[in-house]
Amino acid sequence: MSYAKIEKQDGVAIIWLDQPGEKINKISMGLLDIFEDILNQIEKDDEVKGVVLISRKEDNFIAGADLDELLSLAGPEKAETLSRLGHILLNRMADFPKPVVAALHGATLGGGLEVALCCAYRIATNDPKTVLALPEVKLGLLPGGEGTQRLPRLIGLQSALDMMLTGKNIYPRQAKRMGLVDDLIHPYGLLSAAKKAALDLADRPVKRQKKQSILSRALEGTSYGRKLIYKKAREMVQKKTRGNYPAPFKIIECVETGMEKGMEAGLKAEEEKFGELVMTPHAKELIKIFFNMTALKKNPLKELVRSVNRIGILGAGLMGSGIANVSATKGIEVLLKDVSYEALGQGEKSIWQDLDRKVKKGGLSAFQRDLTFSRINGTITDKGLEKADLVIEAVFEDLDLKRKILTEAEAIIKEDAIFATNTSSLSIATIAEASKRPEQVIGMHYFSPVPKMPLLEIIVTGKTADWVTATALDVGIKQGKTVIVVNDGPGFYTTRILAPLLNEALVLLEEGADIEEIDTAMLDFGYPVGPVALLDEVGIDVGAHVSKVLGPLFAKRGAKSSEAMEKLAHAGYRGRKNNKGFYLYDYPSGKKKKKKEVNQEIYPFFGGRDRKKVDKKEIQNRLSLVMINEAAHCLQEGILRSPRDGDIGAVFGLGFPPFLGGPFRYMDNCKIHNILSLLEDLENKHGSRFTPAQILRDNASKNERFYPE
Repeated sequence: MSYAKIEKQDGVAIIWLDQPGEKINKISMGLLDIFEDILNQIEKDDEVKGVVLISRKEDNFIAGADLDELLSLAGPEKAETLSRLGHILLNRMADFPKPVVAALHGATLGGGLEVALCCAYRIATNDPKTVLALPEVKLGLLPGGEGTQRLPRLIGLQSALDMMLTGKNIYPRQAKRMGLVDDLIHPYGLLSAAKKAALDLADRPVKRQKKQSILSRALEGTSYGRKLIYKKAREMVQKKTRGNYPAPFKIIECVETGMEKGMEAGLKAEEEKFGELVMTPHAKELIKIFFNMTALKKNPLKELVRSVNRIGILGAGLMGSGIANVSATKGIEVLLKDVSYEALGQGEKSIWQDLDRKVKKGGLSAFQRDLTFSRINGTITDKGLEKADLVIEAVFEDLDLKRKILTEAEAIIKEDAIFATNTSSLSIATIAEASKRPEQVIGMHYFSPVPKMPLLEIIVTGKTADWVTATALDVGIKQGKTVIVVNDGPGFYTTRILAPLLNEALVLLEEGADIEEIDTAMLDFGYPVGPVALLDEVGIDVGAHVSKVLGPLFAKRGAKSSEAMEKLAHAGYRGRKNNKGFYLYDYPSGKKKKKKEVNQEIYPFFGGRDRKKVDKKEIQNRLSLVMINEAAHCLQEGILRSPRDGDIGAVFGLGFPPFLGGPFRYMDNCKIHNILSLLEDLENKHGSRFTPAQILRDNASKNERFYPE
């Protein structure tokens, strides 16, 4: 079977894209050869007046490049050649004597959008499943198919940089407003409209103007204005990435070269820099994370899954309403229960506001918003709970309360219903002791805010039935989550490895370190949020609770935990939630701050306001390695089922720097014996909390990696 087939209708050559054996279309070297032959054939056919490029795949035009093929390239020269060959073909399509119309429905990403940019006309469906983006930056790459050159010329410099530097999704209405596509149509009319456009263009080429404001046009119309844009873009990238990611800087270089020195120079720069980036460790790690994330979208226990048509959610707070949101969005009926109409109303309001924001951005239609919201039925009684196939409890982190709710729920729900508890640290087995059916009790640890955070950590006990695990996993995947399954234990995986990092930050404060210096050091290391700022976000009271839960585990290994969080919680410090934390949040009326200020009143809990300078590398080593070592303990003890799950959990749940690949890939890349040596040095200086996990000693002695080469 061929990737692309030609069908002629009414003087139009329709090129149907349908990659054999794949759910999506991808760009590969083989496709370049096929397209060359197709263009030759069409150009010679006098009956053909125009061309339509369209996909037979469901909800997919072209989803980007074949990443396996990219990773297999032998060196930067090969990657550069691949980009150059793509440019030759795309330039030919852009200059084709017969107008080529891109008919876009579904995911039009990366190289797929670059193909569309080289067409004479772009028509997209108005379905929210149609999404356009150049997400290469998220993989440590740049658009290597003329995207850095054609996009700024089409939609303007600032809009193009914004798209390429963020990799964000553009939905149909927004795409039309910014000039990224020329027209929108209902999915059923896509082919007919594209054929008509192709024939119209054959008689009359399209004339388009950039859809920019007068200010943007004036700014981009001068050399000085463009220099200012490049400067601000670099400053923004530096602030956001701390220099850890080379791709966004290379994107700016390519755009600047092309806009200032001409298209030919820009394409040459794109080829060279694409070749350089494909070979960077950053790109390799980010692509491997993408592969691992994709692999986790498949349920290995699919044959054991039981249908879940209705979910009961107990608690309409931040977590419960978020779980209801992602469930209803994917077509699942939800019964959302709370103890009062006021609490229920707040939860429903937050869901509506989130859905309405998506409508305004073009990610949902108003009808789809209303349909989604109609799937959520709020209640303060138990009526309807007996119809739930899965009940998710999302109340406060209190063991007695969770056990009480489990007992009460089991008196109402079906005998074959699953009961899931959303907890970040409490033992699932201990909660399940209150159950008549402990084999049907499972942990589903969502991360806040639920609609935005991609990870779901499912926790199973020794009694959890396989069908229960399979079904919970299936629900998580349907909700759009990247799901890892871990075994029960104090703090499971994510909370357990985060706790030592946060504790070490507090120990550093007790030693006299400065709050901002600690946070800055870890931001420079690659974390999205500093550990002290994270404590404010999570809640100091929550941190104190987790310390109590995990304290005995670490004490067994001789690692003493800081008591600072408990003292702060007793003194009324809750963090951001009550504007009383490590940083100031409640400023006098009208007083604006460019950045957060440290709350100086916090320092007396850590020995006084006099602070001392601590070497940045020491901060980074102590905080990163204590977390990484705990990840190794989790694998050693069987909490984790694989290094892959450990890396995905740390990156998507805790913000471990993605370009480092996760704790286990980081250890492999740094070499285990080097990690072991650093931990032993820290153990000698600071005590047993840095004692290396035995699995590290074993791997070092055998010269083994966590991943095969």
